[in-house]
Amino acid sequence: MTIIISWNVNGLRAVHRKGNLEQVFHMKPDILCIQETKSLPDQLPPDIQDPDGYHSYFHFPTVKKGYSGVAIYSKSEPLKVSRDMGIEQFDQEGRLIMAEYRDFTLINGYFPNGGGPEERLRYKLDFYDYFLEFIDKLPARTTVQSGGHKKPARTGSSGWQSNVIFCGDLNVAHKPIDLARPKENETHVGFLPIERAWVDKLISHGWIDIFRHFYPTKEQAYTYWDMKTFARERNVGWRIDYFFCAPEMLKKVKSIEILDNILGSDHCPIKLVLD
Repeated sequence: MTIIISWNVNGLRAVHRKGNLEQVFHMKPDILCIQETKSLPDQLPPDIQDPDGYHSYFHFPTVKKGYSGVAIYSKSEPLKVSRDMGIEQFDQEGRLIMAEYRDFTLINGYFPNGGGPEERLRYKLDFYDYFLEFIDKLPARTTVQSGGHKKPARTGSSGWQSNVIFCGDLNVAHKPIDLARPKENETHVGFLPIERAWVDKLISHGWIDIFRHFYPTKEQAYTYWDMKTFARERNVGWRIDYFFCAPEMLKKVKSIEILDNILGSDHCPIKLVLD
């Protein structure tokens, strides 16, 4: 059994000071994916840089301090870790890290918010499009089978890897069921028709929203709440944090859970268990 937890911490140092990061580590995930670290390497204390029992990997932004950033903490050492999609304008904000394991490839992403100046929404939509192109074109990886024999990993009908999982803060609620006040937010970034259409496209390419696969009609299941309006206390939230997988990986999914009892951020963690 493999436990993967994904969490937008809204500041890695802050959630560490509050003790909530340790609360998640006490759950003993095999892999912990963090988004919005908001820090550079020399700003992190040693117990965050290199926690006991885990290999740690980071992607920091190169253009702005205290902004963006992703991390993967892993009990087992990945076969390979990469941090780029190959486009400087996207890679320089530290938004993606990918770890390849024997049985699957895991991508952890912090997708642009798209709020503020109009060009940031354009940046977000361009990031979406290029990310989908990137994951659709991931080459089949050679995997080591029992007995030491190697064979190519199976690929989906579109040619992409069948063993891919990606998680993180996508900064979009897909359907009205995924936020508390859909009518009031129809013209707001995060629920714009053009953003939601990209998720439709993602799914049309075969990628599966794992939570909605298991809980297609579950309401009031949110992962983000606005802190300024005390929205969490009233559960006026959004589901904008996800696990997606290729169809072949769905057979290995045992459960998925929103850990809304974990505080410390404006997001809560989500937990995926692979059998």
